[in-house]
Amino acid sequence: MRVSDQEEDRSVIGRVMAILDAVAAEPGEVGLSELARRTGIKKATVHRVATELVERRMLDRGAYGYRLGFRTFELGHSVQVSRLLRNLALPYMEDLYEISHEIVQLAVLDGAEIVYLEKITGHRSYQAPSGVGERYPAHCSALGKAIIAFSSDAVLDRILAAGLPKRTPRTITDPALFREELRLVRDSGVAFDREEGHREVSCVAAPVLNSEGLPIVALSITGPSYRMGLPRLATAVREAAVALARVVNAHATLQALPRRHQRRAEELQRPCADGE
Repeated sequence: MRVSDQEEDRSVIGRVMAILDAVAAEPGEVGLSELARRTGIKKATVHRVATELVERRMLDRGAYGYRLGFRTFELGHSVQVSRLLRNLALPYMEDLYEISHEIVQLAVLDGAEIVYLEKITGHRSYQAPSGVGERYPAHCSALGKAIIAFSSDAVLDRILAAGLPKRTPRTITDPALFREELRLVRDSGVAFDREEGHREVSCVAAPVLNSEGLPIVALSITGPSYRMGLPRLATAVREAAVALARVVNAHATLQALPRRHQRRAEELQRPCADGE
C-alpha cells in the first residue's frame, strides 16, 4: 500500500496516535523523515500534526527531532492519581454503603462540574443516572458544594461565571444564596442536596481535605428523599471523609492536587478577563 493510501485510511485521531506511538517507541528524538517512514504518513502532514502537538505540549521539538512532551506525562500521572484515590477510598465507601445501603460516590471537581471517580451501589439503591467517569453540574450537587465551599476564591468565581442553571424548582440559582449555602457547608463540614439536582432525590457529602484545609475529593451518599435520614448519614459521611483524609495525606502527590486545580481555575479566568 502506498503512503498516500495509508494516510487516506486514517482518521485525524488515527494520524495523531500513529505519530505519538512512533515517538514513544524511541527513547530519544525521532526526526521528521523517520516519523513519516514509520507512520506511513506524508512528511508535510506529519510536520503539520507534529507542530500542533508541540503547541499543545504533547510533543517537544529538539535539535534533531521530536520527543514526548510533558503533557503526556501529566495525562498518565492523572490516571495513576485517580486509581490511587479510588483504591484508598474504597474501604471507606464500603463502610458507608453498609451503613446506608444507598449509592456511595467519590468525585473530584473539574471546572464547573464534578467527575465521578468511583461508585458503589446495590439492588436496593436508587438507580442514579451518574456513572464512573461521567460529569455533573457542581452547583446542584452535594459533592460539588462540599468541594467548592473549601476551595479558593478563583474556583468559586469560575463556578459563578459559568452560571447556576436551574435543574429542579429547588436548585439554588442566586449567587448570594449560593455563597450563603457554602458558608453553611464550611461551618458544618457537610453539604446537602435536597432535590436540587433531581426531584425526590437527596444527597449528603463531605470533603476530603489536605493538610492546608483544601479539598482533594468528596464522598457522598445519595438516595430517595423519603428514606434518607440526612442528620444520621451526615455524621457518617463526615467521619469517613476525615478518616480518608488521614490516609490520603500520607501521599504528597494527592496533597498537591488542590493547588493544581486552583492554578487551572486561575488560568481559565485569564481569557475571560482579557475579553472584557
